[in-house]
Amino acid sequence: MVGISGSGNVHKCEVAIIGGGPAGSTTAALLMKYRPDSKVLVLEKEKFPRDHVGESQLPSISAIIDEMGCWDEIENAGFPLKIGATYRWGKNPELWNFDFAPPSEVEKLARPTPYEGLRRQTAFQVDRAIYDEILLDHAEKLGAEIRQETQVTEVLRDGDRVEGLRLSDGSTVVADYYIDATGHVGTLRRAMGVETKPETKLQNVAFWDYWENADWAIEVGSGGTRVQVMSQAAGWIWFIPLGPTRTSIGYVVPSDHYKKLGSSVEDCYHDAIKNDDRISALIKNATPRGMVEATKDWSFTSSRGHGENWFLVGESIGFADPILAAGMTLAHTGARELAHTLAELLASKENEEADWLKDSLSQSQLRRVRQHIRFADFWYASNGQFTDLQEHCAEIARESGIKMSPEAAWRWLAQGGFTNENTSTPALGTCDLPSLKQVLWKLTDKKGDWELNHKNVLKLNLRNAERKMMPVYEDGVIKREDCWVRGQNRLPMTGIFKVVVDILEQESRIDRIHKMIVDYYGGPTQKKSHLSPIKVAVQAMEAMINEGWVIAKIDKKSAKMAINRPEENDFIHMNRDEDPAASKTMD
Repeated sequence: MVGISGSGNVHKCEVAIIGGGPAGSTTAALLMKYRPDSKVLVLEKEKFPRDHVGESQLPSISAIIDEMGCWDEIENAGFPLKIGATYRWGKNPELWNFDFAPPSEVEKLARPTPYEGLRRQTAFQVDRAIYDEILLDHAEKLGAEIRQETQVTEVLRDGDRVEGLRLSDGSTVVADYYIDATGHVGTLRRAMGVETKPETKLQNVAFWDYWENADWAIEVGSGGTRVQVMSQAAGWIWFIPLGPTRTSIGYVVPSDHYKKLGSSVEDCYHDAIKNDDRISALIKNATPRGMVEATKDWSFTSSRGHGENWFLVGESIGFADPILAAGMTLAHTGARELAHTLAELLASKENEEADWLKDSLSQSQLRRVRQHIRFADFWYASNGQFTDLQEHCAEIARESGIKMSPEAAWRWLAQGGFTNENTSTPALGTCDLPSLKQVLWKLTDKKGDWELNHKNVLKLNLRNAERKMMPVYEDGVIKREDCWVRGQNRLPMTGIFKVVVDILEQESRIDRIHKMIVDYYGGPTQKKSHLSPIKVAVQAMEAMINEGWVIAKIDKKSAKMAINRPEENDFIHMNRDEDPAASKTMD
């Protein structure tokens, strides 16, 4: 353990982190990994272990857990593998599945399993009381000082600079940098007068409790399962197995609807569950903890993510509705980038690029949160209770200078942002573009067509775009790469995007573009999977069309592409008979 130097009631360190949840512990652990001599202090007001909502993860978190060096600890905790989700959502009342990995392959896994192969495609469903404690303990093992049951009672400031933190025991912490990882509470954010805005018309409330001995809807191999996301007339229910016997069940509903009901939190929660045949079947022999908790889960972003010597990370900088299970992914990813940024700032007190490092970090976090909020709006707008959101989507389109009908704007909104999140491939959370187009089909009963099936002349469009430098965070080092920026959209000049841009600067006809891509990646003999470079390049071109980086036209004399549009595949398909809950609901 690294001691915090100081005298009397003043304690000095390099980095003081307020909050010991995943954002705070990930920041501390990765900073200690890449800069072991750092003096890092984590201040946590509660005593771990403690329950916390937000248990369902996405696969990208696993890579960060592995980078932190605590994969084995998390895997050995025996959390259920999340192979995907079962939905009742959209125009069709039938159940459908979104799988991260083929269940037939997951069946073959013998756990505990190292982070390799198929495990790069799966995620965890975690009991936060256990998970958060593992992460915080791991940060301490790497050298961070952890103080639990220690609350920050006052933030001492001078303008936009934090001068210290007054603690509940009367002592003061003085640091070079201060981190707010306190989630919605926003201890430092509020103290520094940072404003927030909703970014959406969604104003939901969430109620939840934990249940013992609920049945799993499906068990795949060694502890693999799907979460259940069940829409109702007024909202939706989550069902997340956290272990062999413990399950998190929550109900999300518009706050206005809840107010009109005039019922208690407990009655609203239990009535919603009782009225859902599927969930009722799964808890037939289960017992609730008996303490229903509630929170508002209104999506928001902060007006900024940093100041002179402080940063916001995780839900303190912004929150996206939980429908897409993105909360923990945003927290871990932002914390990872913050740790890289702090390592570079601490390495040089006179860093000439300090402002660029800080701005890049804040913009990256806010860009991701906004895109997930937009995607959540799209998702909700496909549910009967939330159709007024389609007009909201049209307003967003008009703000971007595009006139569209509400439904067209909603579909357009869903397909944007695929160049913003990953610096090398088109993606949004767990979705790639083919998956999204299949989701569109499930939600609307309309085929998610490809522009590339109808346009065969592509012209790179960099009008009003500015060439800038962007950070790429790798192994404790921040690499500088080029990108194009226009408004809130960013086009990285890395990975598949750079390959496509280089080719589009030479050729405009799709048949010749396709041949150049095939030749670049070594011909058609390369692996034929949804992750093959050629297929990812096609996705990149489609994403660039959707976001205006490419202007696409039709030349009737030239060849066109023919991209297959299956309604189902191994990853997105109607729920099948292997689900025991299906038969239970008919008893």
